[in-house]
Amino acid sequence: MAGKTTARARPKNLRHTLARLLAYMGHAKLSLLVVAVLVSISAVANLVGTYMVRPVVNALEAGRAEELPGLVIFTAVVYALGVLSALGYTQTMVRAAQKVVYDIRRDLFSHIQRLPLSYFDRSRTGDVMSFFTNDVDTVAEALNNSFANLIQATIQMVGTLAVLFILKWQLTLITVVCDLIIACYINYSGSRSGRFFAAQQEALGSLDGYVEEMVSGQKVVKVFNHEAANVAEFTERNEELRQAGTSAQAYAATMVPAVVCIGYANYAIVAVAGALLAINGLVDVGALASYVVFVRQAAMPINQFTQLGNFLLNALAGAERLFAAMELEPEVDEGTVTLAQTGSNSWAWEIPASMGIGAYGKLVPVERGAEPMEVGATGEELPAAASGALAQTTARGADGTLLACGRIPLRGDVRFHDVDFGYVPDTLVLKGLNLFAKPGQKIAFVGSTGAGKTTITNLINRFYEINAGEITFDGIDVRHIAKPDLRRSLGIVLQDTHLFTGTIADNIRFGKLDATDEEVRAAAKAACADSFIRRLPQGYDTMVTSDGANLSQGQRQLLAIARVAVADPPVLILDEATSSIDTRTEKLIECGMDRIMEGRTTFMIAHRLSTVRNADAIIVLEHGRIVERGTHEQLLAQHGEYWELYQGLKELD
Repeated sequence: MAGKTTARARPKNLRHTLARLLAYMGHAKLSLLVVAVLVSISAVANLVGTYMVRPVVNALEAGRAEELPGLVIFTAVVYALGVLSALGYTQTMVRAAQKVVYDIRRDLFSHIQRLPLSYFDRSRTGDVMSFFTNDVDTVAEALNNSFANLIQATIQMVGTLAVLFILKWQLTLITVVCDLIIACYINYSGSRSGRFFAAQQEALGSLDGYVEEMVSGQKVVKVFNHEAANVAEFTERNEELRQAGTSAQAYAATMVPAVVCIGYANYAIVAVAGALLAINGLVDVGALASYVVFVRQAAMPINQFTQLGNFLLNALAGAERLFAAMELEPEVDEGTVTLAQTGSNSWAWEIPASMGIGAYGKLVPVERGAEPMEVGATGEELPAAASGALAQTTARGADGTLLACGRIPLRGDVRFHDVDFGYVPDTLVLKGLNLFAKPGQKIAFVGSTGAGKTTITNLINRFYEINAGEITFDGIDVRHIAKPDLRRSLGIVLQDTHLFTGTIADNIRFGKLDATDEEVRAAAKAACADSFIRRLPQGYDTMVTSDGANLSQGQRQLLAIARVAVADPPVLILDEATSSIDTRTEKLIECGMDRIMEGRTTFMIAHRLSTVRNADAIIVLEHGRIVERGTHEQLLAQHGEYWELYQGLKELD
């Protein structure tokens, strides 16, 4: 540690961050207790071994040679015990530190998986990745190097000062003055470097984010011959980092040389003063010899504290970022309605016991002791919000209202009731949207870019929370449906496909992790992906790397469709699912897609005329509002917005 310096970055809430870190360290408290004991033994052994210089020198001076073997053996045993203790605590500390970091990394990743999409919308990928690299590594380094050394440095400093006062308190006053000078300089230098360190971290984050963007966008960079401009931009950002880093390290780098110089000066002054005292018989030679060795070592704990302060403050600053991310509000999920499979191709919503579905799909309590009734047994109708959702049973609510309860078959009845939504508080994307999709219908959304097409599908999944209104699924407010169950009922194919590192089969099986090989192949055939997969070198065992860089865009899209097919969801969302597939391939998969969509409510965002024409209902959106709805023929007959859009698309085709 003596050769490494780091500028200090003070965490904003030191007490809270330290408390959280100590809580994680408590997971390895037994190992840390062993480390503390072994470090203490090692530190005490070093103090005792140094003190043994006094009796050895005095025995030599007095001519008591017979005492030397015993003193030397005792000193050797003390140092051997210190060495063994040091070996033990270093190995134990490594394991304890890795256990703590393992727990932090696990909890961080688990929490990030539960954050809403809005967090990832406003966060750079490089910033999220830095949690698992820079920040976690900083904490790991501090735990490995600081915990044991902090205990050792504390014992050595306290013990050394105590022994110095015992040996000769007058000389110790000189050492105390020099130590105070060292402490003052460290405080001055550390406070000055802290300001520059914040600038260094900001510049580093900017540089990392730029590199990540340019590496991921290399194809675009090369297409537009932007390499030279990228190098210039990188050089500018790199220069900002260099200047910030130089300023940050300038003061911190002087700490060790300053401590060493002051320590040597202290050593020289004490040696001269001690020699004068020994000449005048005011101190024995053995005490003086032991004393000067202790003085030589007195600066070492202070030097360690200098480095430890930097390590710990940096680690706490990194830990604060980690804990701040872990304290971000996760996705809101107050849903209690769950999904149950009632047959090979049938599903139902499980309503919690003693609850029912009332107006606008809200969960309300059923009157205690109310007798359930078969639907239709009384001739009464369910509330409007539950219409179309055939409940197995009904019951009376606390106010006497007839409620849907028990199990409600999943039919795919999706409705928007006066929905307002905006990605940012002051800007609405959807305004008073009213929309319905009957079970089994194919609904197509068309409109200009930014009209709100993809936003609607995101709200069905509850990727975002609406500002006002309600969205019901089979008469149930989606906010009452547990998110994992809601999303299990939906299958989505995005325009921007994402494939994971693994085999072709693994990527298809991502839609259903327990899918058999036969189910995977059946899904691939349904998506018309089987033929190209079998032509690959290893077929379904072909490895996919770099988000499918070894496949064409169309092949990647086919795999995404196969992934949804194997999931066999009751409701489908297709967001430009065939945008990257050529016309010939699109025609080949139409039959397969029809088989996948058969009997399922399907929401489609598409611009191709063939896809739009086959929809049961086409919804035209403009500025977050529905301006037209109808079939292809009905909308053309109106000569409105859809007719104009159709004419434009027809010309493009």
